[in-house]
Parts: sequence; structure tokens; C-alpha cells
Amino acid sequence: MVLLGLKASTDRRQITDRLQYHPQVFEFHLTENDMTPDGLKRLADDIDWVKEAATDKIILHEPIRYHGQQMEMILPEKYNPDFYHFMMESIENMVALACDKNVLALVHGAFNKETDKYLQMYPSFDAAEQELLRRLDYFAKYGADHLCIENSISAVWGYADPQIRQLAKTHHYHLAFDTSHVFIQSHGSNTILQAALRDLREQIVHYHLVDSNGEYHDSLPLGAGKIDWQAVVPLLNPQATSIYEINLPNQLDATKQVASHRYLTTLIQHLS
Repeated sequence: MVLLGLKASTDRRQITDRLQYHPQVFEFHLTENDMTPDGLKRLADDIDWVKEAATDKIILHEPIRYHGQQMEMILPEKYNPDFYHFMMESIENMVALACDKNVLALVHGAFNKETDKYLQMYPSFDAAEQELLRRLDYFAKYGADHLCIENSISAVWGYADPQIRQLAKTHHYHLAFDTSHVFIQSHGSNTILQAALRDLREQIVHYHLVDSNGEYHDSLPLGAGKIDWQAVVPLLNPQATSIYEINLPNQLDATKQVASHRYLTTLIQHLS
């Protein structure tokens, strides 16, 4: 059984649209404005609203950008101290709220757009990776069961790489797993996607179920890309939550997310 998981910002119109479908999982996609003192208060109220209206299975997704620049966990402090301190403080505040509200906070081990630029600021890839692990260890300890770490399409924290998967296991991280990210990182390999799902299954607590053609970050509805969902379904951890992280032409209309759920539940019925 896969739960109906929907995603929205803290825009009340988006939340209202999602709640009409009575989602069983709800993920908030946060921005830097949500990390202000007033924004955090509104977010706390929004969490209570979703709990009362639909579900207590709630995920807080860290902000992706700060002043237009994409976040990156390996951002060197000396390169941009303001950016670095925003990243660290915003994640700390998000995780503290997740602990207080008994929900789940999600951070990215890496994104992709700025990754190469920041890698060049370290003496080696290994040095960057060690700094990444130091920061992830800190947040994993800070958030405990209330934090999970999502994969990227980049080499820095991509689950298509068996060595990264081994690091995730060695450090005992709770994981978020984006299916499209592994598929894109592996250039459209269903074999590698399935191996990663199988390898990390016991540590995965949350999925982003997304289709892709495996060429770039296209975030397609399920069935619109080249992922073999019939093979994916048996590999999912039934204890984990999931949402459909689909590109929406209109953020006030979640019908494509709901259609992906319909696609997957129909497939599961056929499999059983």
C-alpha cells in the first residue's frame, strides 16, 4: 500500500487545494521567508492545521535558495558567511520545530547547480566529502528520528554511487530517497535505481516518487517517464512515507500529483 502524499508551499491557497484530497502524507516545501521568526510561527500554525484537517505524517523540506542562490551543504563558510549561517541556522530551526511538533525534517546532502563551484574551493573531493559528513553527522544527531537526508543527482551525495550508499549505512542516517535523482544520476538505468532501492531500503523513511527520462531534472508524473515502476514497487519500504514530487504547471492545482497516486495504486492492484 502506498499512501497519498502531496506537497505544497506555505501559501494558504496551496494548502487548501491539497487538503481537499485528504492526503495521508503532507510535505511543506519551505522558502527563506518561512525561516524568519514570523515565518516559523506561521509554519507551526500550518502544521497544526494540516494535523487537524488531514494527517500527522508531515515533512518539512528545507529551503532550496537564499537570496536567489541555491543551497548546498558543502558551502564553505569563508566563501559567504551570511549564506552559510543562514543555511545552518535555518536547518537548526526547522529541525527544532520538527522535534517540537513530532514531524519529520528533510535536508539535502547536496543539490547540483552550485556543487561543482563549491567543490573547487576544497583541496580535494575527499576534503569536501569529509566536511559534508561532518555537517550531516551534526544534523543527524541534532534531529535524531526527526531528520532525514535526501539524495542529489550530483556525485557529492548521489545514491547511484555504491560508495555513497555505504557511507549512508556506515553513518546510520535516516534517508529520504528521490527516485528520479538516482535515475538521472545513473543516466536512465533502472538496474542501478533498483539496486539503490534494495541496498538502502531499511534506512529509507521517506520517498519522493517521481518519474524521469533520465537525462535532466524533469520531475515527471508517474508513467510519463522511463522508470520501471512495476519493478520499483516491491522494493519500497512499507514503513516509509512518500509524496509525489511532480512539476506542476499551476501550483494551486495538485491534480498531477493525485493522478500519479492513481497510476501507482492501479499498478499495485494489478501486481497483487
